Amino acid sequence: MRYFVWISFDGTAYHGWQIQPNGMSVQEKLQQGLTTLLRQPIEVTGAGRTDAGVHARRMAAHFDIDRELNCEQLAYRLNRILPRDISCEKVVRVNDEMHARFSATKRTYRYFIHTQRNPFERFFSVEMNWQLDFEQMNQAAAILLETDDFKAFCKAHADNKTTLCKVTTARWVQTGPATYYFEISANRFLRNMVRAVVGTLIDVGRHNITLQQFSEIVEKGSRSDAGQSMPPHGLFLWDIEYEA
Repeated sequence: MRYFVWISFDGTAYHGWQIQPNGMSVQEKLQQGLTTLLRQPIEVTGAGRTDAGVHARRMAAHFDIDRELNCEQLAYRLNRILPRDISCEKVVRVNDEMHARFSATKRTYRYFIHTQRNPFERFFSVEMNWQLDFEQMNQAAAILLETDDFKAFCKAHADNKTTLCKVTTARWVQTGPATYYFEISANRFLRNMVRAVVGTLIDVGRHNITLQQFSEIVEKGSRSDAGQSMPPHGLFLWDIEYEA
């Protein structure tokens, strides 16, 4: 029987989602919790791999077990033993063919920035010390909707079989006088892609590169031409969608 676990986590203390030989991971903590409660070794498969320091508002993972579970009770008990920076939203019985990673149809990320010093934003948003042209940044973001190949924003030497992605949302949203987020949705993402996209859009907003140059960077597909990778603590895996 297959079950989905929906969780959220503050990634500050973790070396990303995936189990690491020399660092604490979210996957490790979730597996430990499930193994303790279900009294047998449990391995979970996540919907994706977040990097060190990246957060998740909503993340899915699946595991298999040969008996029926009380999902509501398991979620409650899991929250009692998970670290305070990880929480379980719910556990759901799903079709055995459902896969946390491969059955996902859309993933959404948000990257948060603020343009005024604010002590309450510092852990989950990145402070920008420049004047940014958000109108130009949104025009550049719109170019991504017409792009198929995101090689320019892919981490060098990553083991991707393809760099093709279908982006359906790419926009900057203002949430307060000095707070903003960049939202991007796609069927799949490359490693480090969102942070590299945001870094390049910031270059547009600072008028370091023009819209034409941004377009040429995307078309050429060289990571060295794109902007810097932004710090991880401003990035959230915001949502994952499935057909069923």
